[in-house]
Amino acid sequence: MSDKLVVIHNNLEKLLDSKREAMPSNFNKTRFLQNCMAVLQDVKDIDKADPTTVARTMLKGAFLGLDFFNKECYAIIYAGKVEFRTDYKGEVKLAKLYSINSIKDIYAKVVKEGDDFNEEIVAGQQSISFKPLPFNDGEIIGAFAIVMFKDGSMNYDTMSVKEIEIIKENFSQKSRDSGEFSKAWRITPGEMYKKTVLRRLCKNIELDFDTIEQKQAFEDAAEMDFNKKEEVKQVSPLNPIDVEYEVVPDEANKE
Repeated sequence: MSDKLVVIHNNLEKLLDSKREAMPSNFNKTRFLQNCMAVLQDVKDIDKADPTTVARTMLKGAFLGLDFFNKECYAIIYAGKVEFRTDYKGEVKLAKLYSINSIKDIYAKVVKEGDDFNEEIVAGQQSISFKPLPFNDGEIIGAFAIVMFKDGSMNYDTMSVKEIEIIKENFSQKSRDSGEFSKAWRITPGEMYKKTVLRRLCKNIELDFDTIEQKQAFEDAAEMDFNKKEEVKQVSPLNPIDVEYEVVPDEANKE
């Protein structure tokens, strides 16, 4: 283990001890530390990152009871700092754990050209059907997420690729240095499409986290911020507005 990882390990262990009450009841500190160190060894540019920032980032996974080693969450280097992100299966795990209305199943799927996807509402009851083509390598045209509760109710959300790309462009995190999107968007766009629609569906699922630390970590983990609002530009009444106009001659001066 490098000197930098030793410092990170010691910082993280101190943080875990100081925040014991904010951890899930089944939290295993020793296993969590071991898994974090195993993962951090393979994180590109980890030696350039601030050890304190790294430790605080990994702490967010502990708050949520997610495992970096099992790829339920991960760390991304941005301009020498580490950002915390949940993976798709981490999102599913959290929804099942913290939904007030007990969840039977929750998942997201991408829809490709040639797949049979339909949604309808009959007599106030919503339903969807999805029949994908086997081994379909067609272009992705959208994604949907569905949650089925144990009481028999359900909810779902759908997004076209165009809609997801708008969310990505306007509300997703970018590298502070290059302005590029994270590697996940470039390498596995389908997984990010699923995570995007699932995260938006979760906005309509009432989640009850045990601590404020868990809630904040969940919000920080989003690749996109659905709470962000576009800046509304207001025009001052004192400022002139450029408009096209036609000069109309004065009737009294026509003659």
